[in-house]
Amino acid sequence: MVDETQEILPTSTRVETSLDVAADIVGLVPWLGGPVSCVLSGISVGRKMSRVREVLGGIASDLKNFESEASKTYVKTDEFQELLEKTLRMVAEERSEEKRGIYRAFLTGAITSPGEPYDQRLVFLRNLEQLQPDHIRVLRALVQEPERDAPIVSSPIRTLQRRLLGIPVDRIEELVNHLNDLRITNLTSLRVMMTGHGAASLKGSLTVAGLQFLRYIRGV
Repeated sequence: MVDETQEILPTSTRVETSLDVAADIVGLVPWLGGPVSCVLSGISVGRKMSRVREVLGGIASDLKNFESEASKTYVKTDEFQELLEKTLRMVAEERSEEKRGIYRAFLTGAITSPGEPYDQRLVFLRNLEQLQPDHIRVLRALVQEPERDAPIVSSPIRTLQRRLLGIPVDRIEELVNHLNDLRITNLTSLRVMMTGHGAASLKGSLTVAGLQFLRYIRGV
């Protein structure tokens, strides 16, 4: 929610108010005053804007040789501008370079393929906002081709353990369950024993939404 004072007070007054807040913090918790002052003076805003600039620069590079009258018309619509605003707000807050790359691919895709329903794109954005880099690692692991040296008998969780070195098994299960909750995957039988080839062929566990995510994370 936007602070009402930001809409009513002139800029100079807002700066003075920010300095007053920083002074109050210094008086109460001196060691916290420095970070608060940095944020309020606009340093964090500059960092966020650099993220936005990075993504917009990438989109410009993606579209350098692209020409489409339908796309040129679409980017002038309220629908696209709202989508752009929502996405760039998420970009500004996103610390993961990998996820910012997906936002970039998402916006480039929206521009080059303007026919996709707006509501469907909003669902994608809401889901992506909840995903952590480890979720993306899981998605990549799910679509890997079966290994030639796969064991004769195995389970999906064992396959994911092999492909996700460094992530504890409990964490893998937690990540998969979250992806299931978001309806990005439908992998509920992680510990069921089956043929090694079957346990290593996990791409079928992605839903339509999961396949959409896959489209955007490829190459990122």
